[in-house]
Amino acid sequence: MPTPNPTKRTYDDLTTAYDFFNERLFDGTLPRCLITMQRKNKSYGYFAGGRFGTLDGEEITDEIALNPSHFKKRTTEQNLSTLVHEMVHLWQHHHGKPSRTGYHNKEWAAKMQAVGLIPSDTGAPGGRETGQHVSHYIGAGGAFDRTCAELLALGFAVPYVELWAEGEEKTRKKKAASKTKYTCPDCGLNAWAKPDVLLRCGECELELLAEDGEGEGKD
Repeated sequence: MPTPNPTKRTYDDLTTAYDFFNERLFDGTLPRCLITMQRKNKSYGYFAGGRFGTLDGEEITDEIALNPSHFKKRTTEQNLSTLVHEMVHLWQHHHGKPSRTGYHNKEWAAKMQAVGLIPSDTGAPGGRETGQHVSHYIGAGGAFDRTCAELLALGFAVPYVELWAEGEEKTRKKKAASKTKYTCPDCGLNAWAKPDVLLRCGECELELLAEDGEGEGKD
């Protein structure tokens, strides 16, 4: 049995979803972009037009970032709706007239409605459709709802989700930091202690040196 490749599977599946929605909801008019995983300000995702390119300058591409911290607690449909939300930003970047960075204007809101996502600054019915910080909710029976159901029926699923509970990463780092490795520069004696403590070798009477990244429990 071949060894799983989480990176390839994750990005291949996201590319499949992007192409599927591009064809069904945007008539195939969107260019390919670089899809990344980013944890930014606890948001579900973001769009950055023309953010990446080749070193020779011959190719420029946009970025759509998704926040994997939310994958587990949200449904696959909700996670995919974030992808399409950012695809609407990409559509406007290439085919419309976006406002200042991060602002959701009337043109963007109208396109969201057209693809079946209802813009709302609260993420629920009744919220403002335009502004600096606008989320959305899925329109029942709308274009996205139907198209996403079709994709899920083909077997699509978010392949990997974070297993660490919220705040566990900080706990792990704190625990790791409490076990710094110190080594005698002469005899090589090793000891573990909290960071920034002064340790001396009883045999050589030399100060033990901290070795960054060598402590027990570090990733």
